[in-house]
Amino acid sequence: MTVRRPSHRVGLGARYLGAVALLGVGVAHLVEYADDSYSVIPTIGTLFALNFASAALLACVVAAPVERLPGLAGRLALPLACAGGIGVAGASLAALLVSEGGGLFGFTETGYRPAIVLSIALEVATVVLLGASLMARRAPGDRPSRRYGVPERLPSGP
Repeated sequence: MTVRRPSHRVGLGARYLGAVALLGVGVAHLVEYADDSYSVIPTIGTLFALNFASAALLACVVAAPVERLPGLAGRLALPLACAGGIGVAGASLAALLVSEGGGLFGFTETGYRPAIVLSIALEVATVVLLGASLMARRAPGDRPSRRYGVPERLPSGP
């Protein structure tokens, strides 16, 4: 059975929409940190600030043309940034569920106010979109593209 991968355009769209969703995850946490006084909650406040910083940084990397970097950096930057973005969004969602269930670092979240619903939607969208972007990347047997400066064959020796 052959698995059909999304087209290049779908993958590119998923990449950029995933970057926007990931940035939204970070901004949602920044708003909670600043406007809803999460900044004063021990440990949780720091985690919300770190969530914003990591989501913003990874969203910028996902949106940038990092595949044009030379060598191994160009081949690994985007998949690693996408995987990191999926990790940030997934961990945020998991932490929310844990904080609602029994508490996280002494903090318990209650109810589904609009900010939490938006955060959940952005986290799920980030995981789905960046996952689709990774799936759309070339398969191991495909020929690399010269379009992004990736060589057809690696040089063999000095």
